[in-house]
Amino acid sequence: MKAIILAGGLGTRISEESHLKPKPLIEIGGRPILWHIMKIYSAYDVNDFIICAGYKGYLIKEYFFNYVLHNSDVLVDVAKRSVTTENTVAEPWFVRVTDTGLHTMTGGRIKRVGEHIDDGERFCLTYGDGVADIDVGALLESHVASGRLCTMTVVSPPGRFGSVDTDASGRIIGVREKPDGGGGRINGGFFVCESAVMDYIEDDDTVWEQGPLSRLAMEGQLNGYYHDGYWQPMDTLREKNVLENLWASNSAPWKMW
Repeated sequence: MKAIILAGGLGTRISEESHLKPKPLIEIGGRPILWHIMKIYSAYDVNDFIICAGYKGYLIKEYFFNYVLHNSDVLVDVAKRSVTTENTVAEPWFVRVTDTGLHTMTGGRIKRVGEHIDDGERFCLTYGDGVADIDVGALLESHVASGRLCTMTVVSPPGRFGSVDTDASGRIIGVREKPDGGGGRINGGFFVCESAVMDYIEDDDTVWEQGPLSRLAMEGQLNGYYHDGYWQPMDTLREKNVLENLWASNSAPWKMW
C-alpha cells in the first residue's frame, strides 16, 4: 500500500529553520520529522512512499539518495579509490520523491502524483509535519468498513496554554496544564483514500482541505476516524521543541517501532 506525504510547503511559521531546509527535514532527535512519520507507517507495513516535494525539494532528494551512506560505517581505501559500507541500517522503504511545484496547493500536489496511483487503488495520505500514536491498522479498518471514498482522522487539538477554573465568586478552584482544545475536533491528517478522490481535484490551485473534502462530505463520502490519543503538528519552533523534549526523554508517544 502506498502513502502520499505532502512535503512541499514553505513552512513560513517555522522560518527559524525552514529558511535552510524544507520543514519535513527539520530534525527531532537527529532525524527529520519526515523520517518519524515514515516510521509510523512502516510499523504497520506501509513502506511504499510518494513524497510530494516543492520548496527546497532537492534537499529531500539528497537525503534519501544518501540515506544508506549516512546510516552506515564507511570504509575508504584512498590508495584504491574505493568506498564500501558496513553495519548498514536499512529500512524496507521504496521512496519516490516528486517535484510538485513551488506554489502548488495541497490538492494540486496530490493530483500531480495521481499517475502513480492505479485506478481502484487505495492509498494513505498525510502531511509531512505532524506525528501521532495513530493506529494505522484501525484507521484502515474504519475506512474499509465505512465504504466511503475518503477517511479523515479527527483529533482534539493540543491546548497551548494552561487553564484556570473558577467558581461564581471568582475563587480559583483548579488549574489544568494545557488541556485539549475546548472540545472541538479538527482535521488531524492521516487520511485513507480511494483513487477516485483524484476526480475531486481540479488543478494546481485546488486546496485539498477546502473544495475536495467539502464536496466529499456533502456527498456522504467522507468518513471520520476519531483519534483520542497523542497528536502533535510541528508548525512553530515552540512545537518543535515540545517534540524534541519528548524524544530526548525517551517518552515520545508516536514511537511505535
